[in-house]
Amino acid sequence: MPQKRILVAVEATKALAFGTAAVLGLTGSVELWHLAVIAFVLGIGDGFFYPAYTALLPSILGEEDLLPANGIEGMLRPAVLQAAGPVLASVFIVAASPATAFAVVGVLQLFAVAGLVWLRTTPVRREITADPTRHPLLSMFDDVWEGVQYTVRTPWLIGTLVYACIWVLVMIGPLDVLLPFAVTEQTGGGAESYAIVLAAYGVGGAVSSLVVASFRLPRRYLTVMNLVWGFGTLPLVVVGFATQLWVFVLVGLVVGAAFGWGQVIWGTLLQRRVPPAMLGRVSSLDFFVSLALMPISMAIAGPVGEAIGFGWAFLIAGAVPALLGVTVIFVFRMRRDEIEHQLDVVPADPDAGDSPLGSGAAAEQDRGHE
Repeated sequence: MPQKRILVAVEATKALAFGTAAVLGLTGSVELWHLAVIAFVLGIGDGFFYPAYTALLPSILGEEDLLPANGIEGMLRPAVLQAAGPVLASVFIVAASPATAFAVVGVLQLFAVAGLVWLRTTPVRREITADPTRHPLLSMFDDVWEGVQYTVRTPWLIGTLVYACIWVLVMIGPLDVLLPFAVTEQTGGGAESYAIVLAAYGVGGAVSSLVVASFRLPRRYLTVMNLVWGFGTLPLVVVGFATQLWVFVLVGLVVGAAFGWGQVIWGTLLQRRVPPAMLGRVSSLDFFVSLALMPISMAIAGPVGEAIGFGWAFLIAGAVPALLGVTVIFVFRMRRDEIEHQLDVVPADPDAGDSPLGSGAAAEQDRGHE
């Protein structure tokens, strides 16, 4: 199925979900289970959106444009999600009501649908080899299993996914659950103080994404990505002891910048090194693995924070990713892999008779065809 159809369906469904929330809120009939169902639908939508988007981008852009494009996307996402979004939402909530904010988002979703409808449809970049007599559901599981097998036998890919899974487990809970309490209890601030920290996180991610997009992919791209993700969390070790808001803001900037930096490289790697026929399935697996332990991390963050204190909780959240980042580089032999598959070669001029792909990229494409 063309990725454009998936994206249009997702955005239309999200528009309907937000519109439903707005109607329920404006009529005074909203209940908690309504919001839970709507949140569930939105989560499913994101699960379809990001893999389809990741697979769509290489079909409309050349390899040399993927890093800048991912950088722009990496800049816009945190700028809207952590900075502009909460600010605008609070304005509509204060000026009118939460239901009005839902209505505004629903209208904005219609603009997203219109933009995607205008986008040209690109062909599916894979050969359909499924048995037409096999049940569609079984064929779907065959596709999923094929993607899992490819991931497991690709060291740099499975190594990064394992690392990301543990990173989420130790990081997300303290960041999303404990940080608001740390800001309130240790600085004496309120919701506005936490909003400033969140905005700093978004600004850091936006700026670093734009900066990374301005340069070529580093030759040691796997090493840089994992070390940035790992050592970028180290500032969290001071959160449990800080008493000044500016310290929290600085930590938010650094952690957000590190996450955005690594995320731009990671998205580009998937699009350049994973064969087109596998990209959608591998991206889906990446999205699943990245989120699988998030609910568990959030559930245990509170009890762990109460049991050992904020200081130790943030020490673990800041130090463990750094140790893991170094470990996966050597265990999964990423330094050798990134040299054998160089992606920093400037594309040659097609008019000169050379391949428009760098040597490493060309070799990787050949591997994909095989």
